[in-house]
Amino acid sequence: MKDPIVSICTLSYNHEPYLRQALDSFLSQRDVPFEVIIHDDASTDGSADIIREYEAKYPDVIKPLYQKENQYSKGIHNPSGVFNFPRATGRYIAFCEGDDYWTDPYKLKKQVEYMDSDPDCVMCCHSAKVEDVSGNYKSYDLIRPWTESKVLSPREVISHNVIIPSASMLFSRELAANLPQWYYDCPVGDAPLHLYAQLCGHIYYADVPMSVYRTGRPGSWTHSMDNMDEKVKKWEKYYDDMVKLYTAFNEDAGGKYTDEVNEALRRIRFHTDVNEGKDEVVLRKENAQFLSEMPEKEAKLLKLRARMPGAYDLLRRIYKKSSRS
Repeated sequence: MKDPIVSICTLSYNHEPYLRQALDSFLSQRDVPFEVIIHDDASTDGSADIIREYEAKYPDVIKPLYQKENQYSKGIHNPSGVFNFPRATGRYIAFCEGDDYWTDPYKLKKQVEYMDSDPDCVMCCHSAKVEDVSGNYKSYDLIRPWTESKVLSPREVISHNVIIPSASMLFSRELAANLPQWYYDCPVGDAPLHLYAQLCGHIYYADVPMSVYRTGRPGSWTHSMDNMDEKVKKWEKYYDDMVKLYTAFNEDAGGKYTDEVNEALRRIRFHTDVNEGKDEVVLRKENAQFLSEMPEKEAKLLKLRARMPGAYDLLRRIYKKSSRS
């Protein structure tokens, strides 16, 4: 077997219904030698058994680590950096959690070829389709941060109102080998990785959907944020964590990106307030930019809720009644 060029790093926790699809999508990759570095965080379902099955079938490719105690509950919020990245031997690292999957068998080949051609590129990413837990594509069927392939500007990386799909990322192993402390301190692993990449080189975006992001899985971020009882607490903690992250990043950058950082934090504060039901922020002039970045229908509903809460509640009741019938 050839030495791996890419180390596919995977996190698994109670991903039993989806894990085979993820692993099969890795094994379908063509023309690039790879290994699969997988960390199972003491799953309580059959995830570990599935991993063992694949490990037995592909012992030279599947390289698992089985935890006996859940590490996330012990405060390790970036297990990739702690448990997976140090085990990687490839020149590049690809990332995909166990409930997402890839759709293009030449995804790795395309990304490796681009990064080999651009020595200043430390990370590349692409668009993704969105699927719910039943396997249905959502009405917004693409996470498409930009509508053209390009090298991202510092502002697009630091102060952005988009999602870079985690399963789309390929980055140099050197990047992962020298992560700063603020990467490990932040409970959301993708954002600090993007910021650190900006300090080390540039990020290339390919406007091609080559992966699927699964939304609404119980225990996932998107599902937990639908729980109204936890909403305010989660959003406030997220905002506090982002302030710490961006502050530490800007210090390491020597204050070079102060304007971009301040814009990013204003945007996060706006969305935090919106999610907490603070409708007055929607009508403030200083937030007009952030409101304009939202989907048109959502922005109109927020304005209606802020200006005419009675009419908004009536429309909401009518919609709920019609959706049940």
